[in-house]
Amino acid sequence: MKKLYKIILFGAAIVASSPLFADEKVRSPADGYNIHLIAPHRHEDGTVHGPYHHYCKEIKPEIMQCMIFLTDDPNAELVEIEYFIDKKLARSNVTLEQWNKHFHDHTEEIASGRVQVLDVTPAKAKEIAEAASKTDGIIFHLWPMGAKVPNGDVTFPTALSHKSVAKLEIPK
Repeated sequence: MKKLYKIILFGAAIVASSPLFADEKVRSPADGYNIHLIAPHRHEDGTVHGPYHHYCKEIKPEIMQCMIFLTDDPNAELVEIEYFIDKKLARSNVTLEQWNKHFHDHTEEIASGRVQVLDVTPAKAKEIAEAASKTDGIIFHLWPMGAKVPNGDVTFPTALSHKSVAKLEIPK
C-alpha cells in the first residue's frame, strides 16, 4: 500500500510539473475587460451618480460591452452593464421611442469631456475615445442605489449629455 501511495504521489508530481500544465490558464468570458474608463451617469429620476468605473472589451467588431462598478476596488459590486453599439447597427434596430428613452450618443458624451480613459497612454486614450464616439450606448442599472442586494429592478440611466432626437440619423 505504501508503495502504491508513493507511486501515485510521484506520478501526480510529474503531471503537476509538466510543461503541458505549467501556467495553463482557463479562458473565460470575463477575460479581456481591460479598457478602463470612468464617466458619470444620469439616472431616470434625474439624479447624477458616479463617476462609474467601466471595464470594457470588444465582443464583436460593432459592439463593446462594459461591466460597470462604483469603484475600482477588486470586490466592488457589479452595478451596471453598458453596450457601446455602432450607430448604424443601433439606430437601424431600435425605434425612435426606444432610442430616446434608453440610448445616448457617445459623440456627445465624449465631446462633453466627462469621459476619461484610464490606464493607457494619452495616444491610446484618444484612439479609444474616437472609436467610442462612433457608437450609441445603452446602460442597464442592475443594483438599485442604496439597496443591500439587487432586487430585480432594472433602470436605464443615460449620459449627462443625452438629448432626445426627432429623427434617428443613420450614418452611411
